[in-house]
Amino acid sequence: MSIRNGLLALLEGGPKYGYQLRVEFEAATGATWPLNVGQVYTTLNRLERDGMVEPAGEADDSGKVVYRITGAGRAELAIWFDEPIEHDARPRDELVIKLALAIATPGVDALAVIDTQRAAAHRAIRAATRRKAAQNGSTDLANELVAEAAIFAAEAEVRWLDHCEQVLLASPPAARPDLTRSVT
Repeated sequence: MSIRNGLLALLEGGPKYGYQLRVEFEAATGATWPLNVGQVYTTLNRLERDGMVEPAGEADDSGKVVYRITGAGRAELAIWFDEPIEHDARPRDELVIKLALAIATPGVDALAVIDTQRAAAHRAIRAATRRKAAQNGSTDLANELVAEAAIFAAEAEVRWLDHCEQVLLASPPAARPDLTRSVT
């Protein structure tokens, strides 16, 4: 998700200043994507430059500029909500790159890299499960879905890591990297 579209979505709910947008963005995403307030204001400046938002006055005597979404911003937001996120359009996956390089780099124990990452994924599952449980009885559907997405993503990562381990262990000796763990 781009910060740009996230801010437009929040401004659809009414005019806000930068710090409000930062707080609401983090609340809406279950604090899974922390934002720097400077990043928010930089994005607001670009959105204003592109005609997606406009100043709507000052919030109070503090002089904070309040922004509101424009018609062009609403059109951009509608397109974003209407179009799927394409898998090949997502940023590079650092884990995939790291594991590929671990396999290709002499002296690196790719199985140890897998084990370390799998342990981290299990910790992520437990942490997201605790976050979800802490919301017990809450009506915050967005935060519940964010927690569940984190759980599902970490579970998928574990499955992929298990698969990678099986492929490495089953590969012919000449094709596999130096594996520390013996094949059993």
